[in-house]
Amino acid sequence: MQPNSTLQLIEDCDATNKTLYKFYAAVMIVIFTLALPLNASVLHLFIFKLKFWKSNTNNIFLFNLVLADILLLFCLPIKAHNFINGERRSKNESICKAMLFMLFLNRGASIAFLTVTSIDRYFNVVHPGRKNLLRALKKSPQISIVIWLLLLPLTIPTMLQNFECCNSHKSSKDDTLVKDVVDSLREAVFFTQIIIPFVILVYCTVHIVNRLRKKTVGDRTKLRRAVFLVTSVMVVFSFCFLPCTIARMVLLITRVQEADEYYQDKAAVAFDGLMVLSYIDCLLDPLIYCFCSTKFKALYLSTYFPCILKNQQVPLDSSTENKTHHTCKTVI
Repeated sequence: MQPNSTLQLIEDCDATNKTLYKFYAAVMIVIFTLALPLNASVLHLFIFKLKFWKSNTNNIFLFNLVLADILLLFCLPIKAHNFINGERRSKNESICKAMLFMLFLNRGASIAFLTVTSIDRYFNVVHPGRKNLLRALKKSPQISIVIWLLLLPLTIPTMLQNFECCNSHKSSKDDTLVKDVVDSLREAVFFTQIIIPFVILVYCTVHIVNRLRKKTVGDRTKLRRAVFLVTSVMVVFSFCFLPCTIARMVLLITRVQEADEYYQDKAAVAFDGLMVLSYIDCLLDPLIYCFCSTKFKALYLSTYFPCILKNQQVPLDSSTENKTHHTCKTVI
């Protein structure tokens, strides 16, 4: 093996461990196979059963969260195909740019709507009745469109250069100030997209849990379930997104310090694997946020698996939607 050959493979976006990348591809295929029908069925309920556009805006946030996840899922088969062929990304420049745009826009939207939903529920539980900016804004359904539009500029730095193949802040004689600025902007987008929502989510979760534990009235079983659910949201977010963030940080350190190609390769492979892990969020989001209401779960089962609920009546029209999501809105 010639000197720097492994490092050159990384720069050319070729997988140095093809067997491991085929395993990554298999994991993505499993995630896609399980998450696509789940998200599609929940999306169907929001549109045709609950008519989310006529309901409270919290359900519009949930709809957008599921929509962002399902759009992100469509990227997984392409990434899996690349990994199977021993490529860390498509060699076709147009496909690569389109993939980066879809991945960062929809991943960012998923995290953004998850964060907004958590803030909304924080005010509902911890400060009920208090006037706040979010409560004023959410009276207008157009706020969801604004969130999508605000996310668009964040995709620009990710597509200016080859982000996915870990070339940020690569030491080179051809380095320029513009390249350094672009690299820094790209990394800032990646880290702030996860770290800031995580801090907000931890803050909201801690205060919601403390508030619920201080309640002296109400069904204790429901309160315990509520504490479990809000804690689960934070745990799932941490499990899906923090590992890839740490791996990215380690990878940047190895690049900036010009570490041995062996360590740069291991860091790049670990980062790719933990990015695959982050896609599990698309599978867990609908389970946590949409099925936190027993009535929504009953509605889902009665629609798709009616044999399970033979002797139970479940409200199916939009007029009962507020009752269906009452537990999900006020407790989580």
